[in-house]
Amino acid sequence: MNWWLMLAGTVITVTAIAHSYLGERHILIRLFRKDLPILFGSDWFTRRTLRFAWHLTTLAWIGFGQMLFSFAQIPIDRGAKLACDMIVGAAVLSGILTFGATDGRHRAWIAFFLVAFATYMGAIPR
Repeated sequence: MNWWLMLAGTVITVTAIAHSYLGERHILIRLFRKDLPILFGSDWFTRRTLRFAWHLTTLAWIGFGQMLFSFAQIPIDRGAKLACDMIVGAAVLSGILTFGATDGRHRAWIAFFLVAFATYMGAIPR
């Protein structure tokens, strides 16, 4: 069992679930109270698109988490190492963008950098 990859998978999955729940509860609901652009005759399409995009991000992160949980169960080969390297890159960029866009106030950058570090450590062949 690769505990580094288990940690990374857990952190990204918990972050994804929190993103979905907190975003729906504190951001989307408030956003939908405002006047939104009308597309295709009403704001229904705009609302659905925003909700879809928000939760699609959550599903992508959960997918990363599931990949990491799977890789934690097997010896790291070249394919798994390459996939982990891509997850590290995505997590680092997500951390940089989150930190930069919010001047560090949105704490998700901590989770993204932790995921990047743990995935990097877990992808080192043993």
